[in-house]
Amino acid sequence: MPLHKSAEKRLRQSARRNERNRARKKELKVLLKNVQKLIDTNADQGEVEAAYRSAVQKLDRLGVKRYIHPNKASRKKSQLSRMLNAYAQKD
Repeated sequence: MPLHKSAEKRLRQSARRNERNRARKKELKVLLKNVQKLIDTNADQGEVEAAYRSAVQKLDRLGVKRYIHPNKASRKKSQLSRMLNAYAQKD
């Protein structure tokens, strides 16, 4: 346990930030899985594209704000677009 008042405050801040970061990453994971699930179930093209757009928006936002590394955001966007293009070609 922290011995100093400032260390106690840092512990509280760290816990809050950790929870916030985990929630944001969880949201992203849910969006990415949603796109994958829609592609796997042969959903409507418009529905897949809407899910793709929301996932890309979230990736951009988290990458810019450094919740995830910007290169990881870029890589995930590229993977999503490849999946979307393959899905569009299949139909």
